[in-house]
Amino acid sequence: MKIMDFLSSDSITVELKATDKKSAIAELVDMLKTTKKVKKTDEIIEVVLEREKLGSTGIGQGVAIPHGKTDVLHEQVGALGVSRKGIEFNSLDGEPVHIIFLLVGPVEVAGQHLKALSRISRLFKDKFLRQAIRDAKTKEEIVKIIQQEDAY
Repeated sequence: MKIMDFLSSDSITVELKATDKKSAIAELVDMLKTTKKVKKTDEIIEVVLEREKLGSTGIGQGVAIPHGKTDVLHEQVGALGVSRKGIEFNSLDGEPVHIIFLLVGPVEVAGQHLKALSRISRLFKDKFLRQAIRDAKTKEEIVKIIQQEDAY
């Protein structure tokens, strides 16, 4: 499974405007509308925020991977945002989040969802990759960084 199978360049931003967790999730979900695979954004936001109540998806080292499953989607989709200032996300390490990778998918493909989450978390274990994504000036640079990682 490759990250770019469920992440399109249209759903990447290097300038998240949000200043808190809820608005960051809403901003990323809103970006998914551009992929034409998402129509009911309110339901998706609600599912992701419900998942957040179970425990923060701020995994530490400046990264959060909010996610959820819903019956309003037919395939997995992702969005990635970089916050220059950082966002309070109740992360495991207490640090602000600078990279947020949102993943949402249909309820019936739980196994595929877990594989995608695993792939994303492995991707962000690499501190050089995290720094490269934070330093990227354009979404095209981020796509290139992820495509290079996807090659392995």
